[in-house]
Amino acid sequence: MNSPLRIVPLGGLGEVGMNCLAVEYANTILVIDCGVTFPDSEPGVDIIHPEFAYLLEHRERVKAVLITHGHEDHIGALPYLLQDLDVPVYGPEYALALARERLAEFTFDKPPRLLPIKPRERLQLGDFEVEPYRVTHSIPDSTGLVLRSAAGTVVHSGDFKIDPAPPDEEYFDLDFVQAVGRDGVRLLLSDSTNVDVAGVAGGEASVAKALERHIKAAPQRIVVSMFGSNVHRLAAVLKLARDCGRHTLLLGRSLQTHARIAEKLGLLPKPLPTYISPEMAQAVPRGDLLVLATGSQAEARAALARIAAGTHHQLKLAPDDTVLLSARMIPGRERSVHAMVSDLERLGVRVVQRYDDPQLHVSGHACRDEQTQLIKLVQPRSFVPVHGTFHHLKRHAELARELGVPEVTVIENGAVLELDDDGMRVARHVESGRVHVQAGNELAEVVLRDRVLMSEVGLVMLTLDVDDAGALRGRPRILTRGVVWEDEERDLLDEVCAEVQRATDLLPLPTTDEALREVACRVARRMFRDELGFRPLTHCVVTGRSA
Repeated sequence: MNSPLRIVPLGGLGEVGMNCLAVEYANTILVIDCGVTFPDSEPGVDIIHPEFAYLLEHRERVKAVLITHGHEDHIGALPYLLQDLDVPVYGPEYALALARERLAEFTFDKPPRLLPIKPRERLQLGDFEVEPYRVTHSIPDSTGLVLRSAAGTVVHSGDFKIDPAPPDEEYFDLDFVQAVGRDGVRLLLSDSTNVDVAGVAGGEASVAKALERHIKAAPQRIVVSMFGSNVHRLAAVLKLARDCGRHTLLLGRSLQTHARIAEKLGLLPKPLPTYISPEMAQAVPRGDLLVLATGSQAEARAALARIAAGTHHQLKLAPDDTVLLSARMIPGRERSVHAMVSDLERLGVRVVQRYDDPQLHVSGHACRDEQTQLIKLVQPRSFVPVHGTFHHLKRHAELARELGVPEVTVIENGAVLELDDDGMRVARHVESGRVHVQAGNELAEVVLRDRVLMSEVGLVMLTLDVDDAGALRGRPRILTRGVVWEDEERDLLDEVCAEVQRATDLLPLPTTDEALREVACRVARRMFRDELGFRPLTHCVVTGRSA
């Protein structure tokens, strides 16, 4: 082996989401997935994508981006990478259709090149031969990848489970994976999300049966809330709506997007139920309406949360209406979801969730038995867990060791893993990180820090009007936000202004704006600390000097 095989994760290892992995051999770098994650507490941030500095530094060797499937945590960062790196993107047709929608919102020097590739279709990209294979997941057209090179074969699982009866009859290609394993696999990279869950994830067929029970039993309006990307489930609900003669309303942009693309690609039942517009929802008899809505995680702006709060201007629920929550509760969203459910129940709405019927949702990620099955089929020499927190990765690595895999290691974002004839090791670390984006624009770290500070301690703005020498021409003015209630703390604010004036009057003239600002802010912060016990974020503006 002339050069080592390198694995460089830029996102998705040590966290759930933001998947982006570079695989390198000789003169070729292939990027597997390019996803985003969503903010937990960063104020104003829309999405977060990986830091791409490593890829841009080696841009001449980056030959392509390979997409495994169409979830946002695998395709959502494509616009941000492709604005700086003109490379083709290969992936399954459904994922590329979703990516095309997102890319249309951005401007590029050259149109992005999106090239479909099908399972078992081989493609030569630089020093790698690439071959996707079919897996089952919670979105159509999902794939894993086989990358062959002179350094050996790499198998990437993608996000997967092993559904024994997928609704579209696109089965996990177990025979293919087993054949690849018999030929010899240098490295397996495998989805770790559900490593703590025993057994198997379960199939969509059981969810369809549960939905059928509840929809047929609902006496009045019924709302099904689910992840919009689960097109198999969407298709099942639309078929039930049609068979039950219910008019159907789609609420939520992501749901409408997936429904439109899925219909175009022939993934929805024919004929479809009768769609109605949101404006017509209240006019349809309650027993004749089925609503598909986003917002199962109680996102503030999503349809279901607004319905629960009574602020959705096009749909109001009433006693004896039914809401089915056909989704798992994402960690960290528990309080918001419970509050939304309480709001619905105050309206007299019957809410059915996984606590009431476990079959209302099954995961799209492999559980421990399926992870075991994949390792046994592939029989890799080396194993690296992907897609999960450090805990998930560690537990998945332990499973691989128990199954006798000779070389197992856990790496996180930024590690450079090298594999050669001597084994597998972390050779070094490269720049990795998170880029925060609002309204399509990158936010600097200092902006985020200021936002967090303002949310924690508030903001004080001082204005000093001075003559050309820097002497104050009047009393300082003060404005606070999130610090005190100004109507009740006028004495404190007046005292702060007086002390700022005394301190700045002591400066020798002429003086600079910078000196005035430094003294004013220091005095104000000290006085607020002494009175309130904390120091607000404080800024000072100096005005009045002639040009």
